[in-house]
Amino acid sequence: MVEIDIEIDDPAWMRAEPTVEVLVRQAAQAVLDAHEDVAGGVVAVLLTDDPAARGLNARFRDKDYATNVLSFPAIGRPGGQIGDIALAYGVCAREAAQQGKPLAHHLQHLVAHGVLHLLGYDHETDVEAEAMEAREREILAGLSIPDPYAEGFAPPDGAD
Repeated sequence: MVEIDIEIDDPAWMRAEPTVEVLVRQAAQAVLDAHEDVAGGVVAVLLTDDPAARGLNARFRDKDYATNVLSFPAIGRPGGQIGDIALAYGVCAREAAQQGKPLAHHLQHLVAHGVLHLLGYDHETDVEAEAMEAREREILAGLSIPDPYAEGFAPPDGAD
């Protein structure tokens, strides 16, 4: 069984309904359930603010801006750690509003996106992006979330 640890660093995340912890766990677990090869471990999710996400992005990716989601796969899975994900409230809330979708849906999409990165998915090439987006669509459909890549919706901006 995979443990999903959630740390809420920015109280703004507490505005999400249903509770943000439920949303994060549902999305992360849906990805993990779809990957039978993941028998156990830990996924840590940090719900933070834009300045903290900007700092992480600058430190680990040399990109000096806040992004919606950052993923840090655990190399060699020490202690069963699968990896860490950080999400920036301000960026996520702005994107959801711009895309005309509930923050809860956008959050679950980005959590799924982040967990897929932890499991080795990427979107550096068109082929990789198509495979990752197809997986996201399947997982989100199981959560009753509309296709985030349908016309009128933009993909995650800078998500990694």
